[in-house]
Amino acid sequence: MPPQFLYKIYEKRLLNELDPNRMPKHVAIIMDGNRRYSKIQGNMAVIKGHEIGVDTLEKVLDWSIDLGIEIVTAYAFSTENFNRSQKEVEGLMNLFVKNFKRIVNHEKIHKNKVRVKVVGRIELLPDSVREAIQEAEESTKDYNERLFNLAIGYDGRLEIVDAIKKIYKQVEDGEISIGDIDEDLVSKNLYTAGLEDPSLIIRTSGEERLSGFLLWQSSYSELYFCDSLWPELRKVDYLRAIRDYQERDRRFGV
Repeated sequence: MPPQFLYKIYEKRLLNELDPNRMPKHVAIIMDGNRRYSKIQGNMAVIKGHEIGVDTLEKVLDWSIDLGIEIVTAYAFSTENFNRSQKEVEGLMNLFVKNFKRIVNHEKIHKNKVRVKVVGRIELLPDSVREAIQEAEESTKDYNERLFNLAIGYDGRLEIVDAIKKIYKQVEDGEISIGDIDEDLVSKNLYTAGLEDPSLIIRTSGEERLSGFLLWQSSYSELYFCDSLWPELRKVDYLRAIRDYQERDRRFGV
C-alpha cells in the first residue's frame, strides 16, 4: 500500500479514538524547529523555514476548529529572538505584516468566527507590525466563538514582572490594598488577562522545556513533547497529542 494511504488509515483511526466531549479547551503551542528544518534542507534560507512554519500553523488552526478546540495560543516570537541576525529578524517582521494583513480578509478566519489577539510587549515591535496587528484584531474583535492568540515579543518572566509593576501602581494609587492581592488579581494583570489557562501545551522538535512560555498560566497544564520539527508537523502528530491528553488523569497538582 502507498505510504499516504496508510497514513490516512492511521489518521482516521486516531480520530475514532478521540472523545469529542473531552477535547482540551485551550491548546498552547511552542512552534520549535523552523531554523533547524531550513538547515537540514541544505540551501534553504532561514526565512523560508519560517514561511513553511506559517503554513503549518494554519493547518493546526484548521485541525483545532474541526476538533472543537476553542482556544489556540502559539509562541511566535520571544523577546530573546530580537538577538538573532538582523536579516532574520527583519524577515520575520515582514512575515508578520504580510500574514496579519491576510487575516483581515481571511475566509476561514471569518467563516469560523475566530478572534485574533496578540499577547506580549507589542511596543517593542516595528510600527508596520503593530499597525498590521491592529488591523487583524479590529477585523475579528466581534467574534467570541473561537480565539487564536499569537505570543509576539513575549517572555514569561517579563510578563510576571510587568504584572507586579501594574499591581504595585494600583496599590500606590490607592485603588487596592496589599490584602487584595491574590492569584486572581495577578492573572488579571498578565498579558493574557481574561484568557483561560491552557489545558495542553505542545512543543515540537524534541526539546522538553517551556522556554519562558506562559510560566504562570501553565501551572496545571498537561505537557506534550513531539519529536517532529514544526514545519514537518503532521495531523497524526497533533491527534496523538490530543489522544495522550485524553488518556491522562488530570489531578491539578494533587
